[in-house]
Amino acid sequence: MHKTTLFLLILLATLASALPVAAQGFATQQNALDAKLDGALRSLASERNEIAREKLPLSKAVAALEAEVAALRKERERFQKVQDASTIDLASLRKQVASLGDQDEFVKSRLGEFLRDFEGRLHIAELPRFEALTEAAKLSDKNVNLDVDAKRATQIAVVDAALERVRDQLGGQRFAGEALRPTGEITPGQFIAVGPTVFFVADDGSTSGLVEAQLNAADPVVVPLPAVHDQDLVTVASTGTGALPLDPTLGKALKVEKARKTVSEYVADGGVVGYVIIGLGLSALLLTGFKAIEIVGFKVAGHEAVDDILEDLANGAQAAAAKRAAGIEGVSGDMLQTGVEHAAESRGVIEELLFEKVLRVRPTLERFLPFLAITAAAAPLLGLLGTVIGMINTFQLITIFGTGDAKSLSSGISEALMTTALGLVVAIPTLILHGALSRMAKRKLGLLEELSVAFVNGLDVLRGNDRRA
Repeated sequence: MHKTTLFLLILLATLASALPVAAQGFATQQNALDAKLDGALRSLASERNEIAREKLPLSKAVAALEAEVAALRKERERFQKVQDASTIDLASLRKQVASLGDQDEFVKSRLGEFLRDFEGRLHIAELPRFEALTEAAKLSDKNVNLDVDAKRATQIAVVDAALERVRDQLGGQRFAGEALRPTGEITPGQFIAVGPTVFFVADDGSTSGLVEAQLNAADPVVVPLPAVHDQDLVTVASTGTGALPLDPTLGKALKVEKARKTVSEYVADGGVVGYVIIGLGLSALLLTGFKAIEIVGFKVAGHEAVDDILEDLANGAQAAAAKRAAGIEGVSGDMLQTGVEHAAESRGVIEELLFEKVLRVRPTLERFLPFLAITAAAAPLLGLLGTVIGMINTFQLITIFGTGDAKSLSSGISEALMTTALGLVVAIPTLILHGALSRMAKRKLGLLEELSVAFVNGLDVLRGNDRRA
């Protein structure tokens, strides 16, 4: 406790000695700060005066700059509007250029299509007349010596030529050229074109007729007309006027007449398989005739003959009954004769004997019928075989010659189609005839069975009467 009090007394004594020194230091600092403050205020006042002097010129300069900025902004907006207008005009021009380009391509494609159609519409006799013009139009796009206008003019020349050709065809026209005679020689002469029909008259007058295009013939071919028209054609070729024959079918009648084939030609189109089918069909036809004659000629006794025989047996005249049975022709007479001979036997024995006769005659009635059934089933399969062979030949020809030559492909296609047709032509009648003959044979066998049952039942009736008697 005393130590604490002593410490406090020492501390108070120290503080009391330091107060005068601290007070003197604070006063010095205060004076220094006041001096600095006065200097700062004087500097601030000086700066404010300087600012006040320079503020008006600066304000004028700022105002001038702001006015200049406003003017530049207006100029910028004007230039922006001009640029936008230029951009819009350029886009519109580009669209117009693209549209004109599309129109040019459309016209170019239409002219090319017209050129192809025009060549397709030309008659074979007119091809040499327009060959140079059409070839120049087709090659114009690749001709580097021609500009765009010249290329277009070359194509339009074809259109002009087509229009001129239509005008000429309305009244008819004549022009020189060459054609193939029916004998195969090329001869010069005059072509006479009236609409889609073209005639030809040789310069020497030896050949005249209708002109047509034929397969594998590069030149027009002359088809002779009746001799009554020769003089008319010569007159028109020499004078330009006269009467011409009219074909309202535009040549289709001649094509139909040429396309007609005989039965032998159809069979020849079928190839080897076709001949096999025809041979099979003829065999089936011969057998059908033979079987029809055999089945129709197969006689079966009626119920009257059975009743007469049973009446003789009932009267005890077995010899008369046997004689009457022997007088009946065919298997039915043999059956009744056997029944009379064994009339005294039991019913079972007689039935077996008569059924044996029916079984013996069954193969005779049904012979060759299985062959007809096999023919009816095999003919379509042979036709299918011929079709497959024909298509194989066609594909082989396509591999060798391509698809451009239709005549070279016609043989394989004809074989493929005709064998199928021949197979069906043979199979369908054979199937029908087989069914009819089978029905007739079963009918004859049924009559024989009916005859035997009638005879056996008649014997049973006779035996029953004898027992009652």
